[in-house]
Amino acid sequence: MTLDRRAVVAELLRDTAETPGGELLVVTGLGSATYDAGAAGDRPENFYLWGAMGGAAMIGLGLALAQPDRRILVVTGDGEALMGMGALSTIAAKRPPNLSIAVLDNAQFGETGHQSSHTGLGTDLAAVAAGCGWLATTTVTAMADIPALRIRLRHEALFAVIRISPAEVPRFLPIRDGARLTTRFRDALGLPID
Repeated sequence: MTLDRRAVVAELLRDTAETPGGELLVVTGLGSATYDAGAAGDRPENFYLWGAMGGAAMIGLGLALAQPDRRILVVTGDGEALMGMGALSTIAAKRPPNLSIAVLDNAQFGETGHQSSHTGLGTDLAAVAAGCGWLATTTVTAMADIPALRIRLRHEALFAVIRISPAEVPRFLPIRDGARLTTRFRDALGLPID
C-alpha cells in the first residue's frame, strides 16, 4: 500500500512549533517535496531547493552543524536521495543528533517523466542508510504510523523512508527566488543579513 504524499507531508509538518529547540527548520528537495511542504504551509523556516538535485541532505547537514540547538528535517524524494547517496555516509560519520531525513519514495523519477527509480527496481534506501552507519532507520507504509513518525523525526537522528503513491497531485509553487528564500530563512534564524 502506498500513501497520499500531500497528506503525509501535512502530518509531518503539523505543529512545527512543538519541536525541541524551537520552530522546526525544514529543507526540501526539489520537486514534489517542495510542492508538498509549501502546500502544508509556506513559512520562513522552510528552505526550498530549486534545481539543486541531490543537495538537500548535505544542506541539512550544514544547517544541523551550524544550528546545533535547532531540529532540522530534510524532506526529499527517492530520486534526489539516490542522486546524493554519498551524503548518507557523511551524515552518518558526523552523527548530528538534531538532523532527520524523511524520503518520500514513490519508486519513480517524478520530475522527469515517471521513469522507475532504483527503489522501484530493488534498492532499499533504509538499508543503504543503515549500511552507511545511520543508527536509526525505518520504512513506513501505513498512514496510521505517520503521527508517531512525526514525533520520532523531531526527537531522533532518524532516516525514514515513506512509501507514497506515484499519483500526481496539483502543484503548489512556493517562493522560487533563491535570494529571497535565503534572506527569509536567515531572518527566521535571527542571523544578520549581509
